[in-house]
Amino acid sequence: MSKVDLNCDLGESFGAYRIGNDESILEHVTSVNVACGFHAGDPSVMRKTVKLAAEKKVQIGAHPGLQDLIGFGRRNMNISPQEAYDIVVYQIGALNGFLQAEGLSMQHVKPHGALYNMAAKNKALSEAIAKAVYNVNPELILFGLSGSELIQAGNRIGLKTANEVFADRTYQLDGSLTARTEPNALIENDDEAVSQVITMVKEGKVKSQQGKDVELQADTICIHGDGAHALEFARHVNRSLRASEVVVKAISK
Repeated sequence: MSKVDLNCDLGESFGAYRIGNDESILEHVTSVNVACGFHAGDPSVMRKTVKLAAEKKVQIGAHPGLQDLIGFGRRNMNISPQEAYDIVVYQIGALNGFLQAEGLSMQHVKPHGALYNMAAKNKALSEAIAKAVYNVNPELILFGLSGSELIQAGNRIGLKTANEVFADRTYQLDGSLTARTEPNALIENDDEAVSQVITMVKEGKVKSQQGKDVELQADTICIHGDGAHALEFARHVNRSLRASEVVVKAISK
């Protein structure tokens, strides 16, 4: 029987701005990636998100991003590997403070947005990120795009890694995600997205935008918590996976 983790990016509100429906989505996921204040989130939001996730018994990970609040961390920045290392260590430490204050431990680290996508292809950046995670805590699990440079870097340094696939994104022939600036980057139809997820988990493949199948490994599935129908989609994905005899549980369980 297939097994998969279902993760969601949460804690993306900031100050007076509210994004997502975090408390309700926590009912349907097994791991959460908490924004650490650079691309989204703030100290109060981080604390509240950690407490909510703990109450729902959902595993918690850091979601470090580029220091680009206005661009939501989705704009590429020309940072050095050393800068990538520094910002990842800094953000893991910020979230870990709130976890320790609640007597909790961190399960994983998953880079956000542009940092994630750059590291998927850039060996030097991916190695810097993996080193940052390992040096903070070698027991942490590194989430990265399935088969990417980030996953390879994590494996080389000795981290446990989780190959991530995306429920609502389309793929290119090289296994990368279609850029959000390109047409058809997002899958708008929920049933189509769920069908793609089940194929990825049970058959280890996805149909690319070029019409050919790409092989991949699906250890964890990302759904996004900030869309208009995020809650309904999270519920739909979870139920559909279970109906397809897929065990849905946290990567560390």
